[in-house]
Amino acid sequence: MTAVRPEGGTQPDRGADDWGVYESADPQPPAPHRAAPHDGASPGGRAGWPADWQLDDRTMQLRTVPEAAAPAVPAPPAAPEGRAERRRAAGGLGAPGTGRRRAQGRSGAAAARPRPKEKKRVVLARAIGELFITLGLVMLLFVAYQLWWTNVQADASANAAGDRLEQQWNSAPQPTGPAKPGSTPAGQFEPGKGFALLYIPKLGLKYPIAEGTQKQQVLDKGLVGHYTGTAMPSDAAGNFAIAAHRTTHGQPFRKIGQLAPGDKIVVETATSFYTYEVAGGIPETPPTNVTVLQKIPKGSPFAQPGRYITLTTCTPEFSARGRLIVFGKMLEERPRSQGKPAALTG
Repeated sequence: MTAVRPEGGTQPDRGADDWGVYESADPQPPAPHRAAPHDGASPGGRAGWPADWQLDDRTMQLRTVPEAAAPAVPAPPAAPEGRAERRRAAGGLGAPGTGRRRAQGRSGAAAARPRPKEKKRVVLARAIGELFITLGLVMLLFVAYQLWWTNVQADASANAAGDRLEQQWNSAPQPTGPAKPGSTPAGQFEPGKGFALLYIPKLGLKYPIAEGTQKQQVLDKGLVGHYTGTAMPSDAAGNFAIAAHRTTHGQPFRKIGQLAPGDKIVVETATSFYTYEVAGGIPETPPTNVTVLQKIPKGSPFAQPGRYITLTTCTPEFSARGRLIVFGKMLEERPRSQGKPAALTG
């Protein structure tokens, strides 16, 4: 088999894949066209082939008519990257109506501004909030003052009063007999003045005892107050009744609820040590129950006249709803010249 050559001659058949088939029987191309050599070789270099013809790599056919150059198509504009740019591109920047939309935007912003009444409400709400915050801070400061600073002040005052009392006892000549309330030696029993020291060894307490139970003059200074009109430790019979704070202002009696029968209480005066033993108590009684101050305290385990001591304080803690009562009975009277009793040295 042979293929027709352009010159009209014959060419040995080299296969369809080698030479291919001509698109036209006309051996001459309609117009000269020179293309860049394909893969470094020109088909015109082969024997008998015009140099103006080129191979088509897609079909392995010769093109008789050169392909017209495709018209240049402008590239589409790049899409806007940001949201604002996309909105501006969609609506058209500077397009008709843009000014109207801007005006509408400004009017909407103006509508969003608070009105005068709304401004007044905001200012009022802010002022009320600041007032509540200030009141809260004041309350916290007051609580800190009551629960902490009053104790600091009262302890300092009580320690100073106790030191002065001991110095007075050590420097003054020993009295020949027990002093009584209202007596003038050294002014020991004037209202608000210390005249004795109270010891509770179980609780580790030591506080001055002053005449009277006035709140500002005695109790708020961290002192233990003696109920005026009740007996003194030196009396042959009677009830030595005393009171003190359970919370704030030194809180001398904060832990007396822990006392149990058999625990010791010691009162020291200018002449003697008086040792009492706890015999009972009342967990809570109304503040108006003054019968616990009687010579034979009501509610105590005592039925006969004797030398007693009664401790009173508020209960429960941080409340003045009731009174906690502790009763004791005297065991020993010991002159100071003989030294401290066993309850203080043991």
